[in-house]
Amino acid sequence: MKYLVTGCAGFIGYHLTKFLIKKNINVIGIDSINNYYDPQLKKDRLKDILKDKKKFKFYKVNLCHKNKLKRIFKKHKFDYIIHLAAQAGVRYSMKNPFSYIDNNILSTTNILELCKEKPPKKILFASSSSVYGLQKSKSFNENQNTNTPISFYAASKISMEAIAHSYSHLYNIPIKVLRLFTVYGPWGRPDMAYFNFTKKIIKNEKIDIFNRGDHFRDFTYVSDIIRFIDIILKKKVNKKFEILNLGSNNPKKLGLFIELIEKKLNKKSIKNYIEKQSGDMHGTHADMKKSINNYNLRYKVDLEKGINQFIDWYIDYKKIKKI
Repeated sequence: MKYLVTGCAGFIGYHLTKFLIKKNINVIGIDSINNYYDPQLKKDRLKDILKDKKKFKFYKVNLCHKNKLKRIFKKHKFDYIIHLAAQAGVRYSMKNPFSYIDNNILSTTNILELCKEKPPKKILFASSSSVYGLQKSKSFNENQNTNTPISFYAASKISMEAIAHSYSHLYNIPIKVLRLFTVYGPWGRPDMAYFNFTKKIIKNEKIDIFNRGDHFRDFTYVSDIIRFIDIILKKKVNKKFEILNLGSNNPKKLGLFIELIEKKLNKKSIKNYIEKQSGDMHGTHADMKKSINNYNLRYKVDLEKGINQFIDWYIDYKKIKKI
């Protein structure tokens, strides 16, 4: 059995690859190690994964390069593909839209093109809660329309979902689209708020709080996401194409998130309240009925425990001796 994990040096890709290797699964990992955020963090994740070379083979490849990708597919027959690689970032997408066309839309199309003749048993690919855009309902479910994105990042993810559906329909490829809701935890992305807040509070620097703190998010701890992915991979479901929310179904206000970071660090933040940024959603809330009914996906790690585990990792990774 061979699993392909794209974006294996990314936040979720790292955790998933480690999880699969521990289960004695052969993993092929692909990552371009780009510089959207500090590449050293990606290299450190990869270094940790490479401790077990017997079950892991790494290719530094940009998924936009179809010929290079084709050679990998020719060399390895993949039973399962978990496509996590993508250009992230709502605000970054306003300045660099073509990066999302290349790294989200084109890269996904390249992978699906190479799966047409001999589809794997299942493809999972990461979408985002951002696709819900201007929905005004209290919670988001998979049956709601997604034709009102408010960022180019969200638009690229919607495009990826549509492309995946067309390939699934035309070539009988089994695809599960995973709409992820604000995943956080150790080895996380430095561009995300919780990472930035922790860094700045420790350094006694001001933290920028957008929309004057009037935000709420369905925070989901990374180990719950990995467990969800494992269950979805293993369970046989007749549907060829399926969209699933992966979240906690338990949204929290940004203010509480900051309070829990302060509590763990035993240190108050210096707050700089500013206006809402273009492209930011006011709130996200995952309706998990479908995921629970079809796969019994229920989150386990509460917000305080998850934040504490992230901060413990951060202090250790950054070699911080005293706060």
